[in-house]
Amino acid sequence: MVAPATAAAELSAWTPAGEAQLALREALLAFLAARPDDGCDRASVPGHLTASALVLDATGEHTLLTLHPRVGRWIQLGGHCEPGDATLRDAALREATEESGMTGLEIAEHPLHVDVHPVTCSLGVPTRHLDVRYLVRAPAGARPTISDESLDLAWWPVDALPADSDTVATMVAAARS
Repeated sequence: MVAPATAAAELSAWTPAGEAQLALREALLAFLAARPDDGCDRASVPGHLTASALVLDATGEHTLLTLHPRVGRWIQLGGHCEPGDATLRDAALREATEESGMTGLEIAEHPLHVDVHPVTCSLGVPTRHLDVRYLVRAPAGARPTISDESLDLAWWPVDALPADSDTVATMVAAARS
């Protein structure tokens, strides 16, 4: 399981673009400092860090989104940190691989974006996901396979995203800058 100190080191090594992302990074660091034992554990009811991936195809013209069964919208791939994840980066790559069924994915060294959102996740109680998002590139010709964690998977043109795709457009803009 990702140790909060490891997650804090990953976040501290990242230089966010813009004041809003810097403020969110600092909020996540403060959260981790206050929750040194369980800040990355889904059992932490006040909230917990999650890891997700903006998966772009080899051309950078399409992003792979999942129609999430619990959320009911098209969003990036990702989820909770698991016992085998040493870092948030590891968790994001594992989630992208599991949820897409694709191999050969390449993940950026540092986060791309962070977000905090309310959610009722697998514990069935309202909480907050403090989501650390990474840019992931799929190899040319990669074909996704729907997992049991998705209602559907689809490649979306980055300039024609679904209206209800949350902050995907913001992440795409960050990836292109």
